[in-house]
Amino acid sequence: MAVRSYRCGKSNCACHADPPRLHGPYLQWSRQVDGKTVHANLSEDQLADYQAFFDNALRLRRLVDELETLSLAIVESDPRWKRGQPNQR
Repeated sequence: MAVRSYRCGKSNCACHADPPRLHGPYLQWSRQVDGKTVHANLSEDQLADYQAFFDNALRLRRLVDELETLSLAIVESDPRWKRGQPNQR
């Protein structure tokens, strides 16, 4: 979740003036879909309704990152591994 203001693609728009008058601010929800970042603008009501979902998603990502870090530390401390490759038996 982010609050963004930005320039559009129209060269004669006020957002390209000096100083610029940017479009927005917009409440934007960003996520990955098929390896690409996708944005959706939300209203204040939608943000209020969905905030708990966004908070839980962030918590889940942080827990997964923590689990990956712990797993990597365990694997790297295992003497059976040499230079990242398992010993051949």
